Amino acid sequence: MKNDNSIPLETAQEWATKWVESQPAGAVKAHLIPMEDFIALSKEDGVVNIRAYIGIDGDGTNKLMLVGVDANGKDMISNTDLIYDFTRPCPADCDVESPLFIK
Repeated sequence: MKNDNSIPLETAQEWATKWVESQPAGAVKAHLIPMEDFIALSKEDGVVNIRAYIGIDGDGTNKLMLVGVDANGKDMISNTDLIYDFTRPCPADCDVESPLFIK
């Protein structure tokens, strides 16, 4: 089902290409988000939105961290259980046949 925030494939490819071209070789192109973690975060009391933060761990691996956001637009991070570490970046966890996978 398409919503108001959807964009055409061509636009997504343009944005993805700009990202890849602006990064050093081998940089992260995407993150696979486990559905069970996404659903668990979305079901936490008071969560009305989700915000993503990008980080790098001590081993140099790119990380995507998601936190719940309340109705006032505030991150709900007083409880560390509400910070989810999604650690499946592409590369290495990629769909190389995706039209958004820019080589």
